[in-house]
Amino acid sequence: MLAAGDQFSRIMIYIKEFLSFDSFWDVAKAVIDVAIISFLFYRIICALKDSRAFQLIKGILLILLTAVLALLLRLPTLTFIIRAFLNVLPVLFVIMFQPEIRRWLEGIGNSNIKGIFTMAGRSHNEAVDSVINEVASAVTAMSRERVGALIVFERSTSLGEIVRTGTVVDANTSSQLLRLIFIPNTPLHDGAVVIRDGKIHAAACYLPLSPNNSLDKDLGTRHRAGIGVTENTDCVSVIVSEETGNISLAQGGELQRGISREMLVRLLREALYKKEEKKKGVSRREK
Repeated sequence: MLAAGDQFSRIMIYIKEFLSFDSFWDVAKAVIDVAIISFLFYRIICALKDSRAFQLIKGILLILLTAVLALLLRLPTLTFIIRAFLNVLPVLFVIMFQPEIRRWLEGIGNSNIKGIFTMAGRSHNEAVDSVINEVASAVTAMSRERVGALIVFERSTSLGEIVRTGTVVDANTSSQLLRLIFIPNTPLHDGAVVIRDGKIHAAACYLPLSPNNSLDKDLGTRHRAGIGVTENTDCVSVIVSEETGNISLAQGGELQRGISREMLVRLLREALYKKEEKKKGVSRREK
């Protein structure tokens, strides 16, 4: 019976003869080359799958499929138009995906070697817990004082367009600062706070209102804005009613009203923890 080393050598010889490589080093380089390309494609797909950019990629693939059909059917006008589009596609690609490309490159630059290869986030769950507790404390206090508030947690989908409508704060998340921002008749109280990477990134941001006509008629502008921003992105929003003091959480276009501090903390943990930490068999929704 051949030893393991001899078996490996025979396999490499077969691979060399089959692929006509000059040396085993050529085989190793080919394997490394394929592995790097596969890893890059994997990271790009993971970075884009939960964002609106993924929908744009589907549109581009549809155009490419149309181009293939036009060539096969020999449609001259359509072929000319699609070829003109394909000539400027690289520039359009950079323009359309500029936020995602920038965020991905920043993530690589801010990550250590382990983070690059393990998909580790910028912050551990302990840091996420700290932010959640600060938000829960602020929301509970504002609920008791009947102070309206709208807080949005940015996740994979960039909220850059929404941030540009407000004022950049870029401060550590604290319950005191959140309560200060939402004090009535102050410059930043009217609008939403956006939390990005565990920090209060911007305040007084304007959100799109939900066009859903089936929502309860007693929901005000603040609640409709909190729902609307979650319909087209994967963010999570927390709303405090100025009239009733009730705490609500919106995610995926759905609103959960009248939740307690404990439920708010649990729902935020389920939404913001790393994916591998969320497989605990707990339902994401409570009626």
